[in-house]
Amino acid sequence: MLKRLPLHERHVELGAKMGEFAGFCMPMYYRGVIEEVRAVRQKVGMFDVSHMGELSIKGKEAVEFVNYITVNDVGKLRPFSAQYSMMCNTEGGIVDDLIVYRLEGDEFMLVVNAANISKDYEWVKENSRRFNVQVEDISDRTVLIAVQGPKAIEMVDELMEGEVSQIRRFEMMRGKIDNVEVMVSRTGYTGEDGVEIYVSPKDSVKVWDSLMERGKKYSMAVCGLIARDVLRLEAGLPLYGNDIDETTTPWEARLGWVVKLNKGEFIGRESLKLKKERITKHRVGIIVKEAKIVPRKGQPLYFGDEEIGYITSGGYSPTLGCGIGMGYVNIAYGVGTKVEVDIRGKRVDAEMVKLPFYRST
Repeated sequence: MLKRLPLHERHVELGAKMGEFAGFCMPMYYRGVIEEVRAVRQKVGMFDVSHMGELSIKGKEAVEFVNYITVNDVGKLRPFSAQYSMMCNTEGGIVDDLIVYRLEGDEFMLVVNAANISKDYEWVKENSRRFNVQVEDISDRTVLIAVQGPKAIEMVDELMEGEVSQIRRFEMMRGKIDNVEVMVSRTGYTGEDGVEIYVSPKDSVKVWDSLMERGKKYSMAVCGLIARDVLRLEAGLPLYGNDIDETTTPWEARLGWVVKLNKGEFIGRESLKLKKERITKHRVGIIVKEAKIVPRKGQPLYFGDEEIGYITSGGYSPTLGCGIGMGYVNIAYGVGTKVEVDIRGKRVDAEMVKLPFYRST
């Protein structure tokens, strides 16, 4: 049985095409993926991303513990700020990528990928035994609504009396929308500015309806999971299970900038130190200029007669007007290399490019 989101009925009423993702019944799209992507790039779009997982960590040794299980340095986080990070296994493989929020005092919230909630909770719980902390899965008590795009801050600011515009990227605040208590963070997964709004399930419909009503002024689009995937691909952001997993290291994924080897002991540190200089593959961007040709996951990449890598994520980019993809190639090949993608037995010209494909101004 698929899990239903607390806002499920609202999506059905809006005519969403529903589908399965990570065990959840999710809105895939509403009026159309291209229209939804363009709305986020040009104005504002809203997503229900309540399938994401939230883990609460509290206790006297919460700072030490979160630093032990993640690769970034949480000691640098002020209250009500956040950072992108990863949890790695002892071999340096990525258990999950996540956002770490530091709340009041030494209380933390980890926002993890939907497909990994149970795995991540068990991983965190298992590794917490020698620390004075309490770990709790609060995913079922949390609804997450993302409002993204150039007009997102202005729109939400109107509902929160000018408070949201005062916080910077990767900061958060507590406040109210229509007299409902929410937590708002200036984060997202689209490559645009915007916010993610955390609210209790019992109050989620009221907040959703308030955002919908305010969104009329901004020609806001309600967006589904497919548009979110296209937007994150254009922004060069990895998807766990496609572009990163326990067989890849942060170095290979070109996410090494979050790894703080000098912060002290953490899980995977020794392996990551050794593997930093031993990379044989790396994550790259691929552009296919030929009309109507779209690269897809699993397709091999060739340089001449040599197979040098493979696609991990691919699709059509409405913003660029062509097919794009991410994948891994032999470290000997880099940006600017002309390659070929094998698409159902046909070799198609492509080029390796620097990520991201799109960056907001």
